[in-house]
Amino acid sequence: MVLENQDEESGQVAESKLDLNHELEETARALKEITLMIEQSQSELGKLTQRNAAITAYLQQVQNQFDKLPPKEIRSAYDSALETQQRLFVMRGQLEKLQSDKTHLERFFSVITKIRDSGGQTNTQMIDSGGNNGLTSVEMLVNAQEAERQRLSRQMHDGPAQALSNFILQTEIAMRLLDVDTTQARDELGNLKVAAINTFQKVRNFIFELRPMMLDDLGLVPTIRRYADTYKEQTGLDVNIIVSGTERRLEPYLEVLIFRALQELMGNAARHGQANSVNIDIDMGADKIKISLEDNGKGFDSEVINKKQSVGLKMIQERAEMQGGSFDIDSVIGKGTRVTFTILTAEKIKMTKVQD
Repeated sequence: MVLENQDEESGQVAESKLDLNHELEETARALKEITLMIEQSQSELGKLTQRNAAITAYLQQVQNQFDKLPPKEIRSAYDSALETQQRLFVMRGQLEKLQSDKTHLERFFSVITKIRDSGGQTNTQMIDSGGNNGLTSVEMLVNAQEAERQRLSRQMHDGPAQALSNFILQTEIAMRLLDVDTTQARDELGNLKVAAINTFQKVRNFIFELRPMMLDDLGLVPTIRRYADTYKEQTGLDVNIIVSGTERRLEPYLEVLIFRALQELMGNAARHGQANSVNIDIDMGADKIKISLEDNGKGFDSEVINKKQSVGLKMIQERAEMQGGSFDIDSVIGKGTRVTFTILTAEKIKMTKVQD
């Protein structure tokens, strides 16, 4: 029996090494591809920078002859400058994203190499609390962090960054038109005001998603209600929230954990499930908090999702289980999805540790 166990363990180690070597090969290939893309993007960025410098010099000439040139030619010059600057912003954002991707791939490559060089042993440092290979947790963490960085970078680039670039050019156009055509200048300023108001609202929503101050000031339930209202305005997703038990403040880390989980689940319901209605039940018991989110989306095959679970869902499950709770998904194609997870309260966790 001992020999059989040793043979089985040796086979698992050998298989683990093969998996690690395969992962290293795939990561090295991805690093090579992304390095090439960075070089190409840097070359394109250099060309756009030169073009932007040339157009800036031309705009200076236009400004010096502003009273002599026809409005159509002035407008054309500013439109060309705006287009070039937007392309420059896009290319810079793409280059930053690629460089960030490369950095995370290099870190991931380093971690896998260290695990492989350690002999592929499944010791306590390489096994998580659920018995899964440590490599899986590392990969999940890296992917989750990178996905969040990509989302934030894309939101900042597509929203405030480009809007500020437009504001600068619109302001210059309006200033020049004040001496030529006050009516058109007033229209430009009106458009600028509307754009500024919309951008300000986007920035406020962006900050709320990053870290809602309400979570620190008012707690979990009011923050979720506010987020649900905001999310409905942005996506049209109708969110109904029912709270039972004793509504109260929780430990800050638990409130953040639950809020981030609901953010992820609502996003999945709207984007992937294509739902138009979501019901959220929050049961604030004395020993545990039970959260249930049910949508009327298109649903999916539960067996498939268990095998190929998304990074976001895996992170929710791991965090819930780390808090002594549970995680469950129930979905049927064409009949929506129900996700339920529980988290022990801080008091219950302390009592459990004392009893152990």
